[in-house]
Amino acid sequence: MAWFKKVRKPIESPADKPSRVPEGLWVKCPSCTEILYNKDLVASSNVCKKCGHHFRINASERLRLLFDDGVWEEHDPGLVSTDPLQFTDTKPYRDRLKSGAATTGLKDAIIVGTGRIGGMDAVIASMEYGFIGGSMGVVVGEKITRAIEMAIERRLAVVIVSASGGARMMEGTLSLMQMAKISAALARLDRAGLPYVSILTDPTTGGVTASFAMLGDLNVAEPKALIGFAGPRVIEQTIRQKLPEGFQRSEFLLEKGMIDIVVDRREMKDVVVRALRFAGTTRAAEPASRDQVTAAPGPTGAR
Repeated sequence: MAWFKKVRKPIESPADKPSRVPEGLWVKCPSCTEILYNKDLVASSNVCKKCGHHFRINASERLRLLFDDGVWEEHDPGLVSTDPLQFTDTKPYRDRLKSGAATTGLKDAIIVGTGRIGGMDAVIASMEYGFIGGSMGVVVGEKITRAIEMAIERRLAVVIVSASGGARMMEGTLSLMQMAKISAALARLDRAGLPYVSILTDPTTGGVTASFAMLGDLNVAEPKALIGFAGPRVIEQTIRQKLPEGFQRSEFLLEKGMIDIVVDRREMKDVVVRALRFAGTTRAAEPASRDQVTAAPGPTGAR
């Protein structure tokens, strides 16, 4: 019989002993599986330095990256949907709106701001995918239309950053109406001789792609962004054929002539600034009061 016996201790699980590494300190790239230090990732505009994978970012972060010094003035932040159809699927639409607001801190899926980009005054509308999939309802349509009308009034360029699953089904035809409403406003912007730069990010689909996202004087996309009307699975099931590799990704659309350029997020601001300077139609403008902006009356379902 042995005089001494080694006592084996079981490995402590995380539940038994808290980890010494703070949560959120490291991020795994879904493309190359590289482990990235979170602060380094933020410093590189949430783009993997190894493989160039573009992580999704929120609407306010996009505005911060585009506007000079990350400073802008927000417009119409108080517009909210009134649930005009009293829609309910697996849960009431009102509950989805509350959940989206709690998650993002926004009242709908877009932020509109004015500020300077490359020293030029501009209006930027940035969509928030975290709010019901960035879907376009009456509030999104109204805020973008007001932004365009404000740009016409002040002689400013317009930049729209799209990140959306398309029209918001919970608002039915009212959401589809926004496609024509925004497109008509962009036609007025074009007649006024003012530039519109459309930035398409992952994903940009449905009614957003079928309307204002593809109407830019310059259509810019981030690398490997999913851009299309119907999703690839829906298309495959419809035509009973396997789709080509990279179908509906930004590089594929560039090859087919659907977009003008694919730009790394870290270079996006420089490209937009060069485009606006080339257009040569923007000028520094004094801020106008909201009462001076001619806007269409709010649609049913927004207040």
